[in-house]
Order: sequence, then structure tokens, then C-alpha cells
Amino acid sequence: MYKNLYLKKGKEESLERFHPWIFSGAVHHVEGNPEEGEVVRVLTADGDFIAVGHWQIGSIAVRVLDFEDREIDADYWTRRLDVAYGLRRSIGVAGHEGSDTYRLVHGEGDCLPGLVVDVYGRTAVMQAHSVGMHLARHEIAAALVKVTGGVVANVYYKSETTLPFKAALGPENGFILGGSTDNVATENGLKFHIDWLKGQKTGFFVDQRENRALLERYARGRNVLNMFCYTGGFSVYALRGGAELVHSVDSSAKAVDLTRANVALNFPGDTRHEAYAEDAFKYLDAMGHRYDLIILDPPAFAKHRDALRQALKGYTRLNAKAFEKIRPGGILFTFSCSQVVTKEQFRMAVFTAAAQSKRRVRILHQLHQPADHPINIYHPEGEYLKGLVLFVE
Repeated sequence: MYKNLYLKKGKEESLERFHPWIFSGAVHHVEGNPEEGEVVRVLTADGDFIAVGHWQIGSIAVRVLDFEDREIDADYWTRRLDVAYGLRRSIGVAGHEGSDTYRLVHGEGDCLPGLVVDVYGRTAVMQAHSVGMHLARHEIAAALVKVTGGVVANVYYKSETTLPFKAALGPENGFILGGSTDNVATENGLKFHIDWLKGQKTGFFVDQRENRALLERYARGRNVLNMFCYTGGFSVYALRGGAELVHSVDSSAKAVDLTRANVALNFPGDTRHEAYAEDAFKYLDAMGHRYDLIILDPPAFAKHRDALRQALKGYTRLNAKAFEKIRPGGILFTFSCSQVVTKEQFRMAVFTAAAQSKRRVRILHQLHQPADHPINIYHPEGEYLKGLVLFVE
């Protein structure tokens, strides 16, 4: 039977609103000294059951799995994953002809806090962000194959960099079910090499799928700069959209090589594309005024609140440089994937950059994460991706 965790008086209010995190400051005591990653029952100060979840060391003491007093076993993972897969099928991203790339589990957004699963063809890449999910990885992998009816045949576990380092788990990346050397997946009819072995996150930024498709509509006849290109997703879509030229820039030579490989996979020998391994700000300083469509999709400038002020300065500086250099009539796609930066703060940073440039700027679209990255309505922190499409006179 699970050990009981007792909250301090009055600290159950957020749980009554179904928020899935319990902070360490709300904990009165835990019976039986549980190991990190164990499932615990959460009780109010009066001894009333309120939730069950994974115990962990740190500011978030419990990640809530359920608000009913139930067993967290193989059947539980199958039920939760079945709901997640059903959602993806109902919105048309799973089982979609011409596209086999999507997010199957989005942490708190799927009531599975600490777990991310992206699907690339017949391979699912699983990331655990909590010790509890790490300990359950084999049950979860088996459930993934079961609920997809074998569509997912391989499960690659990639959590070396996402698990709490103090837990000393010694995780190793590798296949925990099946195995595959086929790392090419399809998104909206375009093919991409997925570097799940050494790439960032699960190997591809699935969350920009709909924004890449939107960019394709604006690319015709334009000179496109894809800054922070990573694996070149926006670049490939721009080429299919009929761009005059596409330049991809990333500070990582490995990312630039992967971008070139993805362009060659879809448009072999296409001379419209060039890629450069250079620092973003240095490139923007030196590039002149040749581009009339620029994508700014940087890595997270702030991964915690202490870095927020510097991050906002970074977004302002980056966008100011783009406003300075983009041609009249140009279009700017600009993004932030920093969870601690709100939509309002990001928009203010871009507004400040526009005002500094003294250009006339209009918002064409306000962008966000796609439907396979759902936001739990009780966990607004799950809304992390925000973007703007701007017309610059």
C-alpha cells in the first residue's frame, strides 16, 4: 500500500482546483520515508484523501497523477495512454496520411506530469522528467505498443539530460522496446531525418508543425532567413512554398549538417538553399538588407524565473536587429519557447524592439503550440510556445 503524505492546514486549495503540482512548502510530513519516485497518497491535514502522485525531492514535492484513490499500475498507464492516443486520432494527427510525426504525450497536458512521448513513424521517443516516470518506463513502453495496436513498434528512451541529476539514476539513452535504424519521419508530406540519438529534445521540434505550414503560405517569391534553424524544418517548408532563396543559420555545425541533409532529402540539388554555422547576432549584424522573410525561433532564453529579465532583454535585442535589417514589406515570424515568459511579456519585448526601429509593424497572426501539445486547463503553466507573425513596412 502507498505511503501517506499529509499537507499543512489549508494547503489543499490548489488541489481542489485540480492543479497537478504540490510544492514542498505545502507538505507537513510523509509517513514511512518514501524513496524518490515512489507513488504516495496525499491527505489533507484532517486526513481526507485528495490525490495520488509521484514523490520527488525538490521544490515540486509531488506530481499528481490522479485525484481518485486508485492503483498506479500497468492498467493505469494503458488507460491514460489510450485517452491520449484517442485525442490525437480525433484531431487527425495520429493515423494521418502523409504525416506520421506527432506528440502522443505532453506531460501535464495529458494528466501524465513528467512524461513526454513523441512519435516518429513506428518509433516513439520517450522522455522522463521525473524519477517516478523513469521507474515506470518499461510499463509505459509496453502500454504505448498496446494502445496504438502495434503502430508504435519501437520505444527509444532518451532521458539522460532530463532527469534530476541529484537522483543519481545513471540513465542511459537507448531502445527499451524493439529497435530501428530508420530515422526518417514524414510531416505534411515532407521528410525529415530525426536525430533521437543526440539531437535536442526528442530529435525534432514537433511543436512548430502548424507554424511551419503557415510559413509555407508566405514564402513564395521571398528571400528567407531561418535563424536558429536546428534541423531546418522552416527551411524545407519555405522551399516547398516557392521561396526565391532560403538561408539557414545555426551556431551548431551539427545542426547545419542535419539541415542540409533534410533539404537534400526533399529537394536534392536545389541551389536555392545555403546553410551557415554562425552565431546569430554576428550573422544579423553582417547580413545587410537582403531578406524579406525572417524566422527567429531561438532556444529558450529563460529556463527559470531568475533569468527572466535577461531573457526579455535578449528577445528585444534579437527582434530589434531583425526589424533593422528586414526589407520593407517583409514578414517576421518570431517565437519564444520559454515557459516563464508570458505571452504579454514576449509581446512587450517585441513591441519595444519595433519602437526602437521606428518601423511600422502590424500583427498578422498570434501563434501558439498545436493541439497535440494540449494545455491542462488547471495547469496554465503548460502554455509555453508563443509567436507572432508581423508585417514590417
